[in-house]
Amino acid sequence: MPEIIDTHCHLDVDAFDPDRVEVLHNARQAGVVAQIIPAIEASGWQRLLELCAKHSDLYPALGLHPVFLQQHTQADLDKLAAVIKRTRPVAIGEIGLDFAIKSLDRDKQLQLFEAQLVIAKAAQLPVIIHARKSHDVVIKLLRKHHISAGTIHAFSGSLQQGMHYYEMGFKLGFGGMLTFERSRKLRQLAHELPAEALLLETDAPDMTVASHRGERNSPQYLPQVLDALAGARDEFVEDVARYTTDNARAIFHLQENP
Repeated sequence: MPEIIDTHCHLDVDAFDPDRVEVLHNARQAGVVAQIIPAIEASGWQRLLELCAKHSDLYPALGLHPVFLQQHTQADLDKLAAVIKRTRPVAIGEIGLDFAIKSLDRDKQLQLFEAQLVIAKAAQLPVIIHARKSHDVVIKLLRKHHISAGTIHAFSGSLQQGMHYYEMGFKLGFGGMLTFERSRKLRQLAHELPAEALLLETDAPDMTVASHRGERNSPQYLPQVLDALAGARDEFVEDVARYTTDNARAIFHLQENP
């Protein structure tokens, strides 16, 4: 069974409270040897850190998610800078820009995003980016702040945008959407991008795989994403597992399992 890494899983959220231990066990049985757990808002940081402290294969990322803009305060930003100094997460995230939701204030999103890029740069940590209908602006701001390491979560931009990210030092996450037959554009994108740019992710409990449509997503379904990516690229599953795992370890500075 190939070793794979879920580079974006919200295992800390309430949706997993009833059976988190079982979910984690099932993921490990499926070959998932590590999971990156990105934060959403400041109120969840402590819980996330405690969860990751209990399990050596769970790695925390701390940040303020743009979709939850109304919950974030300046005090949270100040706290973020202090908490990462004390706890040293593997990344700053989940951060970014969501222009798909019209009710979210763009100016406030930009301010929040840039403030967190400054924190990431000072801490010399990679970033985990949420970008919807905002890739060109995100690319511009990453260049402005000289950010040269991180991941683009659930990437579905253009090939040109993907190559811009890759040339800047970023990796691109592919998840459950790749398993749907209708995702022809996404599969073509996955086929054309360099192997060195690709990562596996679930975004559990959201964005589930086709075989579990309408259900809670889970990190144990990551092998289905692996199969879909290998199919899109016409490559052996073992090869795709190897290089996506290597990519994840490189970007997040993860040690190989003993």
